[in-house]
Amino acid sequence: MNLRLLLALLLHFSTHFHGYCTTNNIQLGSQTTLVVPGLYIKGLVAHAFVLETSQPVPAFRAGLTVEATEDKYVCSFEVFLGNVKVWSSCHLSRFFTSEKCVLHLTRDGDLRLTGHNDEIGWRTATYGQGIERLQLSNTGNLVLVDEFDMIKWQSFHFPTNVMLWGQTLDVGTKLISLPTNSNSFYSFEIHREKLALYLNSGNFKYSYWEFKPLQPRKISFIRLASNGLQLFNDQSHKIAQIPSKRLQLLRFLAIENTTGNLGLYYYSATTTKFEASFQALRNKCDQPNICKANDICTLSKECSSLEIEGFSRIFCGNSRVDMKEIRGAMSILKDENKKMENTTRETCVGSCLDDCTCVGALFTSGNRECYLYGEVKGVKEVGDDEEVSFMVKVLKKGNGLKRWALILIIVGDGLVLFVCLGGLCFYMLRKRR
Repeated sequence: MNLRLLLALLLHFSTHFHGYCTTNNIQLGSQTTLVVPGLYIKGLVAHAFVLETSQPVPAFRAGLTVEATEDKYVCSFEVFLGNVKVWSSCHLSRFFTSEKCVLHLTRDGDLRLTGHNDEIGWRTATYGQGIERLQLSNTGNLVLVDEFDMIKWQSFHFPTNVMLWGQTLDVGTKLISLPTNSNSFYSFEIHREKLALYLNSGNFKYSYWEFKPLQPRKISFIRLASNGLQLFNDQSHKIAQIPSKRLQLLRFLAIENTTGNLGLYYYSATTTKFEASFQALRNKCDQPNICKANDICTLSKECSSLEIEGFSRIFCGNSRVDMKEIRGAMSILKDENKKMENTTRETCVGSCLDDCTCVGALFTSGNRECYLYGEVKGVKEVGDDEEVSFMVKVLKKGNGLKRWALILIIVGDGLVLFVCLGGLCFYMLRKRR
């Protein structure tokens, strides 16, 4: 077989349905294999679906996926709602393999992904628990059940960046969205007092959106209902809701990988696509990574360089620094660990100047809050709002004068003074004689 024919077959394989499909379940001992090409083909995505629900379109499907990534192939077990991926076994840890990708429900009830030389890349670790079969429910939940239909393992307990209709998440749960080719990631987190979106960048963690009940109440868990995201307390009483803006039934909640936006989605029979009925970030400039570091998102929703003279990332050990105010600007990012309340602008400035890791500060005069920043990011123009003041740490002019230069100046001045005084003394003695 020549190379051109091989490429054509592999490309055909990547864009069409392969594998067997059942609307029932997978029994013990069942095994599905997806062949991994020996030749790396950029953009290749191949599926072998093994489970499908009987609900109307779009239905849930689950199966093996082989995807070309970083010059290697990733093997994963995934669940799709229509064409949208709503769960993946390799969401946080990818399994790279060669030659083959195998899904195996062992005789002792362990669901596994294996690859070359039977290497185990992912497993449910449910062996010895009386597992009888693997099922895909009409809510998109993958479950391993015993002979009494008791659930021993379920994908709903291992959420990715998606929350499905009917799914419940407890306090402390995180949905994580991982942008491609980025060291940062987004997270949607459930706290006792609020729901919040975070940008996690290196050692920094900034919130950029939050939702709190109108009255201070403790959150116990949340559930995605047909008409919105519902919040419940410890007594399972609904205390708040983020409502859907459309009459259509909601199907899932998701954090978008590229923008970090949180959305509630329904299926549109008109467009045959999933559409957002609610989005947390309505303004483009409210997206945490819309602009690069040291850039500002303008009122025209374009990114522009701050071009701050004297700005530097190295401030530790340098006492000749100052704060420069950027008028009509603020940051959408906030670090609760770097927050000061009931403070003044002068105290806010001084706190950043005293902290060598601080490169910027935000002061709000209305509520007298101050936030310190370890990186200049998420800055946007707000017009003539005089209540907010965003400041950037800069080096003072003339800071490049070295100590040895000061010594030379002092020594030089001393020599000149010595010569002048010596000459004057010599003149006076000469005149007296």
